[in-house]
Amino acid sequence: MMRLEWLDDILAVADAGSLARAAALRHVSQSAFTRRLRAIEAALGLPLFERRRKPLTLLPEVTQHLPAMRSLAAQLRQLREGLVQSGGARGLTLACQHAITTSHSPAIVAVLTQGQSRPVRVRSENREECLLRLLAREADLAVVYDVPEVAPLAMGAAFERVPLGLERLLPVAAPGLAGETELPYVGYPGDVFLGQVMDRALLPRVAPGLRLRRCAETALTLAAHEYARRGIGLAWLPEAMAQPDLEAGRLVSLAPRLPALDMELWMLRLAGQGAGWEEDWQRLAGPGGLARAAPL
Repeated sequence: MMRLEWLDDILAVADAGSLARAAALRHVSQSAFTRRLRAIEAALGLPLFERRRKPLTLLPEVTQHLPAMRSLAAQLRQLREGLVQSGGARGLTLACQHAITTSHSPAIVAVLTQGQSRPVRVRSENREECLLRLLAREADLAVVYDVPEVAPLAMGAAFERVPLGLERLLPVAAPGLAGETELPYVGYPGDVFLGQVMDRALLPRVAPGLRLRRCAETALTLAAHEYARRGIGLAWLPEAMAQPDLEAGRLVSLAPRLPALDMELWMLRLAGQGAGWEEDWQRLAGPGGLARAAPL
């Protein structure tokens, strides 16, 4: 039976270009690596390497099987990780709105993985889908935005939540657009959270003398961000997402010329959730957790 360690050794020879570099990739001395390669050939009962000339290479009949070996190595690695997780190390699943995945999930994952060996899986969704994942127990925690007076978060008794702070939704544009009297803008669809916020709270507050023209529409804040950077149109973006470009001068804020809006950031879990994630909840919700770590 082929072993994962054997496959990794063989692939190291194929990828490194020399025996010395292959041994370094596998973190062993060259002499020890040479002995391992000979042991693999002995176990399989056939030669794998061309040793009559340097550098050491795979035999042509072995090279043709490299794609299959890479695929098998990946499958064996995934199987091993899956068995470890099923043996009591099940990962935690975090559902985030798309913009939060980009700007805040690194701080969240940093807190969740500190001193832990289990993986954290991040699901990037629209707000309603984040809540549905919690209800279906397909996620353990969720982090979402709320604007109660415009697009309230339907909670009821199904969820517990803790506040993580406020984030400002800012109108930003490439510097060349800032002085225009008729501004192209990137809109969000009306059936997603940011689209509802724009339609109900932002666009109605635009000053009468300023004309806006919708030039593009996307449900993804990452795409709207890139459109704004390329000068296609202004976009309303979470401040944490836009901040690096604002500081570098690639984007400029159009507030207060155009309206901005504060959004609440909440962490949610299903009410009565088992004690398995209580420690994670407390670490994120407590004074030393996400409230301090997130760039709010």
